[in-house]
Amino acid sequence: MVATYDENQIQILEGLQAVRKRPGMYIGSTSSKGLHHLVYEIVDNAVDEALAGYCNAVTVTIHPDNSISVVDNGRGIPVGIHPQKGIPAVEVVFTILHAGGKFGGGGYKVSGGLHGVGASVVNALSEWLIVRVFSDGKIHEEKFSRGNVIKPLTIVGDTDKTGTFVQFKPDNQIFEEMVYEFNILRQRFQETAFLTKGLKIDLIDLREEQKKKKSFHYEGGISEFVAHLNKNKTAIYDSVFYCEGTRDDIVVEVAFQHNEGYVENIFSFVNNINTTEGGTHLAGFRNALTKTINDYARKMNLLKDTDKNLSGEDVREGITVIISIKIAEPQFEGQTKTKLGNSEVRAIVDSVVSENLMVFLEQNPQISKIIVHKGTMAARARDAAKKARDLTRRKSVLENSTLPGKLADCSERDPAKCEIYLVEGDSAGGSAKSARSRQTQAILPLRGKILNVEKARLDKMLASEEIRNMITAFGVGINEELNYEKLRYHKIILMTDADVDGAHIRTLLLTFFYRFYRDLITQGYIYIAQPPLYLVEKNKKKYYAYNDRELDTILNDIGRNGISRMQRYKGLGEMNPDQLWETTMNPATRTLVRVNIQDAVAADEIFTALMGDKVEPRREFIKEYAQKVTNLDI
Repeated sequence: MVATYDENQIQILEGLQAVRKRPGMYIGSTSSKGLHHLVYEIVDNAVDEALAGYCNAVTVTIHPDNSISVVDNGRGIPVGIHPQKGIPAVEVVFTILHAGGKFGGGGYKVSGGLHGVGASVVNALSEWLIVRVFSDGKIHEEKFSRGNVIKPLTIVGDTDKTGTFVQFKPDNQIFEEMVYEFNILRQRFQETAFLTKGLKIDLIDLREEQKKKKSFHYEGGISEFVAHLNKNKTAIYDSVFYCEGTRDDIVVEVAFQHNEGYVENIFSFVNNINTTEGGTHLAGFRNALTKTINDYARKMNLLKDTDKNLSGEDVREGITVIISIKIAEPQFEGQTKTKLGNSEVRAIVDSVVSENLMVFLEQNPQISKIIVHKGTMAARARDAAKKARDLTRRKSVLENSTLPGKLADCSERDPAKCEIYLVEGDSAGGSAKSARSRQTQAILPLRGKILNVEKARLDKMLASEEIRNMITAFGVGINEELNYEKLRYHKIILMTDADVDGAHIRTLLLTFFYRFYRDLITQGYIYIAQPPLYLVEKNKKKYYAYNDRELDTILNDIGRNGISRMQRYKGLGEMNPDQLWETTMNPATRTLVRVNIQDAVAADEIFTALMGDKVEPRREFIKEYAQKVTNLDI
């Protein structure tokens, strides 16, 4: 039977129906990430008031019922009748998509929320929402349910305040998860406060057994942000470089400080939006930094006539940078708003940084010598690394003779169909090689724990055979030679034992990927295998459990009497190849966890705390999260 397809099948979704029908289009997902995104949308509206100069305090509260309230002391959303719609302006904001004061009407010079969908989307996806506006000496209140008005705008009292209060309860018909995580919100609002100099953000949790409050207020703005990011590292000079300048109504702020590490950490923002893919503002900064430091070094004879100029990579070794610009009409490449495209911004950032940095270097000669010396040492290490890097090169994808000897490669040559397992130890590697599908699955056994790249320069890192083997197998090169188009496998799967050592090896590998192949994570190429912890056999049937909770469920379902075998796997090497294939490697039955970076700033802090030189941050991390550990072998 052929289904009818005519004019009757064409649906028109009125009002906010489209949001409820396809919420992922507006907030990314209906998981925890989307749930928290609702809060960001409302808070971003308050921050826009702060960016416009009308608000200096925002309070976000998690209530016992997991509803959220956000109150600011800005101007308050307009409550007058909208000339086109004939309803109060505040109702327009909460019920009509692409409606707001951010489209050139003079309400805001700069804004993070550019599409005007924030408040209306939150309203559409909430079981209920209340908005109160404090303006003109009155409290105006309107109530909604799932996007519909249930109580029209009414004056409910008098006030001497100005601002807006919004409280909403996410709709359990929409969201898979309904519990807010205090630490996720804390990380976001601390970052927002750093980027909005002078704004105070209070985060309050009123839920039982979780009652707490955190306040964020940074008069130093991004200078304090840099100091915060370097707190778990050892800075090589005390001052944080900071400059601010305005050209053609574009406000530029840059702060940086070098540390004893070897990895550059540059975070760029446009109107408080984290531009994780960089863009023209990042390009302008990089050019200014490299040129100015080389000009100063030549001028002060810190580089000899026979010395080559320091490269951008040299001067950025161990640097922590925040770049923040405010611009009225940002042009982002793609829908994700992660790369700035405005061509004029590059020259403006270059100019502001160059002028201010040269003054800083001339006024701080001791710091300048330290910066140049670190760059010079990095240049020497780069030359040494070049020799080591030559060992990782391959002349072509098809020349398997240049691949690591331990690699059992696959026969398929389409990267989209290929996957490589990074396996802990030769024993597990042997089982994996026997278990795999030889056409599409490659196996690279790793011996022991790889080098902690958080504490090593590139030359030392490339001296490690295990790391060279990985780089060679992936085929994309490293650092300035990086070319992701040559990636040989579109699934890189970390397969380690389900114990403490396995977790440590996995963390070392993730540190390596995060520091040198971050795009492989953001593009979704890195996965973690999930081998089972237990095997239960009864009546010749096998049951696999991946944690203690699953084991209890299986035992309750099949009954505890008559079990012929129950085994706890101490390592992958204990599994027969057929068991390893069935549970962990067969695409039809396995479970893989894709690695993602929800927030690059938070990820950087965690990797530094766990893998850096300082012990205290690790101690604090363990104290805070010890009770949440679920896979600790004792």
